[in-house]
Amino acid sequence: MSTLPSTQRMPSGPAIAAFMSAALGLFTMALANLTQEAVAGFDQTLLAIGSWIPNYKGIGPYSGKETIMVVVWLGTWAIMNFAFRKKDFAVRAWTILFIVLIGVSALLFWPPFWHILLGK
Repeated sequence: MSTLPSTQRMPSGPAIAAFMSAALGLFTMALANLTQEAVAGFDQTLLAIGSWIPNYKGIGPYSGKETIMVVVWLGTWAIMNFAFRKKDFAVRAWTILFIVLIGVSALLFWPPFWHILLGK
């Protein structure tokens, strides 16, 4: 078993890729949720996207939202991990961006907030 010398540390890029891809996946799911509320008939599109999930009709358009989220999460993780694998970043700025994305995503899932956005 090999260990890193105490003076050497791993680059922060792979960790940043992991947590930012999760935030981007959640943000995309929140946008899909908002779009479903704003666009008539988009729920049928989401249902079609999620049709690969067993019993997808039982969970409705949520199956499409989940599918979109997983594709964005894994896709951005693969791309960002490849791009950031040997880079070292200032973690503070990425952490702030992560928190902002999670906060905005939470607001986009909250009905009183999207009622204000959509004027309902």
